[in-house]
Amino acid sequence: MDTSQNTHVTERLALLRAAMRQRRIDAMMVPSADPHLSEYLPARWKGREWLSGFTGSVGTFIITADFAGVWTDARYWTQAEQELAGTSIQLMKLTSGASVQYVDWLAANLQAGQTLAVDGAVLGLAIARLLRQALEANGVTLRTDLDPLAEIWPDRPDLPAAPVYEHLPPYASKTRGAKLAELRDAMQRLGADRHLISTLDDIAYLFNLRGADVNFNPVFLAHALITPTRATLFVADGKIAPELIKRLAEQDIYMAPYGAIAGALADLPHDAALLMDPRRVTFGTRQCVPAQVRVIEAVNATTFAKSQKSEQDASHIRATMEQDGAALCEFFTWLEQTLADPQRAPLTELAIDRHITAARARRPGFISPSFATIAGFRANGAIMHYRASEAHHAVIEGDGLLLIDSGGQYLGGTTDITRVVAVGAITAEHKRDFTLVLKGVIALSSARFPRGTKSPMLDAIARAPLWAEGLDFGHGTGHGVGYFLNVHEGPQSISQSAMPEPHTAMEPGMITSIEPGLYRPGKWGIRIENLVLNKPAGQTEFGDFLQFETLTLCPIDTRCIEPSLLRDDEKRWLNDYHATVRSRLLPLLSGDALAWLENRTVAL
Repeated sequence: MDTSQNTHVTERLALLRAAMRQRRIDAMMVPSADPHLSEYLPARWKGREWLSGFTGSVGTFIITADFAGVWTDARYWTQAEQELAGTSIQLMKLTSGASVQYVDWLAANLQAGQTLAVDGAVLGLAIARLLRQALEANGVTLRTDLDPLAEIWPDRPDLPAAPVYEHLPPYASKTRGAKLAELRDAMQRLGADRHLISTLDDIAYLFNLRGADVNFNPVFLAHALITPTRATLFVADGKIAPELIKRLAEQDIYMAPYGAIAGALADLPHDAALLMDPRRVTFGTRQCVPAQVRVIEAVNATTFAKSQKSEQDASHIRATMEQDGAALCEFFTWLEQTLADPQRAPLTELAIDRHITAARARRPGFISPSFATIAGFRANGAIMHYRASEAHHAVIEGDGLLLIDSGGQYLGGTTDITRVVAVGAITAEHKRDFTLVLKGVIALSSARFPRGTKSPMLDAIARAPLWAEGLDFGHGTGHGVGYFLNVHEGPQSISQSAMPEPHTAMEPGMITSIEPGLYRPGKWGIRIENLVLNKPAGQTEFGDFLQFETLTLCPIDTRCIEPSLLRDDEKRWLNDYHATVRSRLLPLLSGDALAWLENRTVAL
C-alpha cells in the first residue's frame, strides 16, 4: 500500500473510533456485504474496503479502541499482506472460506458490559444468530441499529441507477409466468402464502430481467415479495421503463419503491406464513417482520430452479462457449505474436485484461466481463485473487508462467476459464507442477457419481494427484455458474470447506467449474479451469448416475506438460478434448488464429 493510502486509512480509522466513543461502542464489525448479501458489492456498500484499504471481495473487518484486523481466507492472504502493509491493521487468517473464527475472537476478547455494533442492514441473519449466541452468553451487547459509516463517509456513493431490461427469448427459455407458477407450487408445498426474496440473481432469474448495478453481474438492486396471486418488485424509481412496467403489470407483477420493503414486511397480516431463506436475508430485513407472522425458513426455491439449466439453456451455453473459445484463440494468438516481437513496447499484466476483453467484445451476444481479469506473471500468479494495478503490476518478459483467469457475460451464458501459458523457457519444476494440476482436472472431469451426491464430496477427486505428492491448494475446486447471471452461484460447491448438506446435491443441468491449482509463493501459480455440465450417465441397480460434459473450449498449453507423468487414459482424455476444441472452433476462425488453434491442439 502506498503512503497516501496509509494516511487515508489512518484518518478514517480515527474518525470511526471517535464515532464509536461518542456512541459508547467498544467494537465495530464491518462485513463485506450489502442488504442483499451479494458477493460483489455496489460501491455504496464497500465500507470495509474504504476503511481498511483491503480490496479483496471477501473479508470481515473488526475495530476496537486498540485493535484493527481483517479476517480473510487463503485466497487473499498475500494480497491482504501487501495492501495492509504499513497500517495498524492486522491480517487475521481464516482457515477456510466458510470459517467464522472472528465470532470466536469477539467472544474471547470482549468483556461483559461491552457493546459490539454491526449495521443490521448488511448483517446476514445466520451470522447474527451466531454472534448473539456467542456474545450474549458472555454479557456482551450486540447493537444492529447503527451505521457509523454514514457519519464518517462524506462522499459515500449513491445507489446505482443503471436501467433494468428484459432477458428475452430465445435466450430466456422459460417465461416468467412459468417460473412464478413453479415457485408458487413450492410455496404451497411448504405451507407459505408469502415469499420474500432479497438475493439479486434469484430476482433477475425469476422475472427474466437483467441490470448493471453490480460490476460484472447482470443484476439490479431489488427485493421481491410474492403471494399466490401477485408479485411486488421493490426497485428504485426510474430504473424500469414505463412500457416494461405495463407488461409486468399485465402479469400481476407490480412496482414499489426500493426502500418500501421494510414497511411492506411490517404491514404483513398477522396470520401470514412468510417463506424466507435464513442464509440469504439480512438480520435487519428479518427484524421488520411482525412477531405474530409465522416464518418458514428454507432455501429459496429459485436457487434450485436457476441452477438446473434446461436443454435449451445448455444449447445456448454451448454456442456461447464456441464464441468465447474463438475469442480466446484470437487473444492467445495476439499474445504469442506480441511476446515474440523484439521491437515491441514492454507488455504488462495490465494489457491482458484490455486485449482479452476486446477479443470477447467482437463476438456476438457479449455484454461484459464476468469478473475482473486475473493476469499474474511468475510470482503474481501465486496470489490466488491477484489483480494488476497501475501501482503494482509486472512486465511480461523473460521466462516463466503466466496465469490468466477471465470470463464473459453473454446473452446466452456466462463463462469462466483459467489457462496458464509458458513465456520463454520454463523448467522441469514448472512442468511437473502443471501436469499434477492437469491430472486433477482430468480426474474430476472423468468422474461418474450417483445423482444427488453432495457436491463437496467430489472435491477430493481433483486433489488426489496433488495429495499423492504431498501438495495441496487453498481454495475450493469448483463453484456453480449462472446462466447470464452471477459467475458464482449455488447451491452446489465442490469445496473442502463447504458442508455436504442436502441442498448441495448434484442434479442434472448444473454448471460447475473444475479448477484445481498449485501455488508456490514468490515463485509461480498454476490453475487450470473448465466449466462442466451435469449430464445423465445411465442407470444401474444402484440408482441414477451423472457425469460431466466439459463446456469450455480452449487449448491447454501442452508446452507446460511433462508427458511421462500422464497415464495413457489421461493422454487420451487430453487428446480427445483438444480434438473437440479444434472441431468446434475451426469454423469460427481464420488466418493466424486458425493456425494457432491447429498448432495448440496437436495430439500428445
